Formats: sequence, C-alpha cells, structure tokens
Amino acid sequence: MPMKLFVGDIVELKKQHPCGNKQWEVMRIGADFRIKCLKCEHQLMLPRSSFEKSIKKIIKTVENAIDKQDA
Repeated sequence: MPMKLFVGDIVELKKQHPCGNKQWEVMRIGADFRIKCLKCEHQLMLPRSSFEKSIKKIIKTVENAIDKQDA
C-alpha cells in the first residue's frame, strides 16, 4: 500500500545528496515523485517504489487542504 505523502512534505532519505544534505521537499506526487534538495535546490524525479524505499523518516507533513475544509 502506498505511503500517505503530500506536496510540501519534508522527508529525510537514507543516503545524503552530494551537497551533504539528507532533507528533501516533495514537489509532485503520483506514479513518479519530484523532490527538491533543501540545501542546493536540485530537483529530481524518482519512481514511487524507489522513493518510498529510500525514505528514512518524514520530518514535516502537510495535511491535505481538502481534508481540512471538510472537517
């Protein structure tokens, strides 16, 4: 079952980026994820399966705005 991730979430990956940072912001979700390094702002696309395996922890989550309006 896919993880519950939203655009704007901050995640820590298992391996660090060559710039030395491990924290990434989720920019796009779906079958592929677009993530952005928070230090150097480099962006890359990863397939969902490899991205979910590489997540160590979710640092900050953004709740879905639609769910907030319904409550």
